[in-house]
Amino acid sequence: MSGTGQNERKPGVNAATASFTWLGVGEAPQILLMAALDDPETALLVFDAELILLGVTSQIPRLLELCTNEPLKPQSVHELFSISDLEEISLVRARNQLAQLGQRTQLDADVPASSILLYSKDQARCVRMRLRVIGDQWRLASFEAFPNRLPGNESGELPIRDKLTGLPSRVMFENALTEMLTRRPEVPCAVLRLSLDHLTPVNETLGHAAGNSVIRLAAERLQQAVRASDLVARLDGNEFAVLIHPAPTMTEPAKIATKILDFVHRTYLVEGQLINIGVSVGIARSSDDNRSVGLIRKANLARSQAKALGGAAFCFFDSGMEHRAQADRITELDLRAALPLNQLEVHYQPQVNFATSRLIGFEALVRWRHPQRGLISPGEFIPIAERIGAIVPIGEWVLNTACQEASQWPPDLTVAVNASPSQFDTGTFPGLVRQALSKTGLPGARLEIEVTEGILLRYGIANLEILDKLRSMNVRIAMDDFGTGYSSLSQIALVPFDKIKIDQSLAGIKGDDLKRRAIVRAVVSLGRSLGICVLAEGIETLGQLTRLQQDGCDLVQGYFVSKAVPASELNQIISQWNPEAKSAASNREPEIST
Repeated sequence: MSGTGQNERKPGVNAATASFTWLGVGEAPQILLMAALDDPETALLVFDAELILLGVTSQIPRLLELCTNEPLKPQSVHELFSISDLEEISLVRARNQLAQLGQRTQLDADVPASSILLYSKDQARCVRMRLRVIGDQWRLASFEAFPNRLPGNESGELPIRDKLTGLPSRVMFENALTEMLTRRPEVPCAVLRLSLDHLTPVNETLGHAAGNSVIRLAAERLQQAVRASDLVARLDGNEFAVLIHPAPTMTEPAKIATKILDFVHRTYLVEGQLINIGVSVGIARSSDDNRSVGLIRKANLARSQAKALGGAAFCFFDSGMEHRAQADRITELDLRAALPLNQLEVHYQPQVNFATSRLIGFEALVRWRHPQRGLISPGEFIPIAERIGAIVPIGEWVLNTACQEASQWPPDLTVAVNASPSQFDTGTFPGLVRQALSKTGLPGARLEIEVTEGILLRYGIANLEILDKLRSMNVRIAMDDFGTGYSSLSQIALVPFDKIKIDQSLAGIKGDDLKRRAIVRAVVSLGRSLGICVLAEGIETLGQLTRLQQDGCDLVQGYFVSKAVPASELNQIISQWNPEAKSAASNREPEIST
C-alpha cells in the first residue's frame, strides 16, 4: 500500500469495469451477485461462516496490495490478509472482527454493518473494511480506500497517524466520522471525547518524556477498552476521541466509557515511578447531531461537564449543556468588561484564634456584582477568568485593593490574598507585590499570599524562586486547600510555609470520621513541629469547631465565624473580636493604581 507508481490511482472502479469472480463450486447464487454488484466502487470479498474465501472483485489485489501475482484460489480470508501489505495491528483487529462475524447467524437486515480501518505497514494509506452477514451461509467484506492527500492540499501527505501513539489523527477521525454519517446515516453511532487529567504534575515533576510515556500507555489501554469495530484517535495533547459504531442504544457507549475509566485509572509504572492519572469522558450520539463537527463539539461539552464534576466520570450530552455553554459565553463577554466598569468588589472573611478569642486577620475574596444578575459566586466566574486570561489583571486589582484596605486596620491584623498560577506564570508577580506594599505603606509581614500546590508543580523551580523573592519582602506564604492535592507533604518540606490551611473536606467532617480526624491531628502536630500555623477553613457549625479544638487546631475560618463581608462592615467585626483595638485609619488616603 505504498501509494506510489502504478498504485497511485483513484480508489475503486466505475460500474462499467467492475467484475466479480466466483471461486466456489457451481454457479454463484443470485443473492451474492446482487450484493457484489450493489456498489461497484468498493472491493468485495465473499466467504462462508468458516472464513473460507468464495469470491472476490477485481479491486481486491490493488486495495490490499497483495504480495503475489498468482490467481486467487479458495483459501482462508486470514491467509489472504497475510499476503497483504497491512500492518500487524490492523491484521489483529481484522482477525478479531472476522472471528466475531463468523459466529453470527442473523439475517443481514437484523445486523448493522460493522467497520474498521486497516493501515498499511508504512502508514501512508488505509482502507475501511465493512463486514456484514448475507443470509445464513455467507459473509461479505467490502473495502474502500481513503485518499492519501488532503483535499485542496495535493502537495501534503494526509496525517493518518499520530506520531507519538500510532493512533489515527484528528484529520482521519473527522474524515471517518463524516464518511460514516454520510454513507450510513440510518445506523446510530456515538462519539466519545476524553481528556487525560493530572498530567501536568507528571510533566513538571518527572519531565515531558515521562508524560509522553504515560500518554502512549494510556493510548494502548484505550484500544483495549473498545471493540474491534471502534476507532480510537488522538486529537491533540492529552485529548482523545473514540468513534463507536454501531451504537443503537446508550448502553454500548456507556459500557465502553466505564471500561475506559477503569483501564485508564489503573496505576502506570514509568521510569521506576508509580503514576496515577484520571480521565473525563463526554458522549454524544448521532441522534444528538448528524454533522461530524456538531457531534464532536457536543461530545466535548459533555466532557467538560464530566470534568466539572471532578473527573473520573462520563456524561452524555443533553441540550442543557448547550444552554449552559451559551450562558458561559455571555458571562465571558461580560467578565471582560467587569473590571473597567468597576463591577468587582473585594469582600473579607475573618480568621480567628479561638484559643485566645482573637481576630488575627482576613482573607480577601473577590466578588462580581453584575448589573442584571446581582452578586455572582466566584466559583462561577473565576474558572472563566482563568480560561480567558482575565485572572491576571483581576488578581492585580484584588492585591492592590486588599493592601490598601489592610493598611487601615489595627497593626496586628493580616490580610491573605490568593495567587493564581497564571499570575506566577507572568514572572512579574513579585514586582507587583512590591509595588502594592510601597504604594499603600502596608508592611510585608502583614500580607499573606495563599498558593495551592498546583503553582509549585507548574514550572516548579521558577515558582520557588518567586516565593523566595516574596519572602525577602517579609511576605508570609500559606498553602491553601491542603489535603486536596498529590504531593503536599513534599511541598511542605521544600517550601518554608508560614501557614497551612486545611481544606474543608478534612476540617468540616463528621464526628465519627475517625480516619480524617486522625489526619487533621497529624497535620496540626506536623505544623507545630515545623513552626507552621495551621488554620482550618470552611467551619460552619459549633460541632466542627469543638472537634477541631479537641484535635489541637484553634485557628479557623468559615461561616460559623462570619461569611465574607464588604469593607464597610469590617470595623464592626474588628470591634466584636478585638474590642480594645483602634482602627489605624488616619486622614491618609493612599493612592494606588488599578
